[in-house]
Amino acid sequence: MSGEHLHQTHPEIVKRLKRADGHLRGVIEMIEAGRPCLDIAQQLHAVEKAIAQAKRTLIQDHLDHCLEEVVGPMARDQRRAIDDYKEITRYL
Repeated sequence: MSGEHLHQTHPEIVKRLKRADGHLRGVIEMIEAGRPCLDIAQQLHAVEKAIAQAKRTLIQDHLDHCLEEVVGPMARDQRRAIDDYKEITRYL
């Protein structure tokens, strides 16, 4: 990874993605072994959650750090719009 775009949350994101990778490999093995669909669906759900959380963390980190660098200092009334935007993205 390039140090230029390395943020404090990146190790956490990598950890989540590796966990998702392990779950996905397990799902493939389960399908090939003919495991019950309920078991497979539960594991797929775990993969989706891990990836979604990694994505959410990456986006929030970007907004909290990279956007701030681009926007720079702002007047309080202008700052509110940026803060509201960052807050509402937590519900994506």
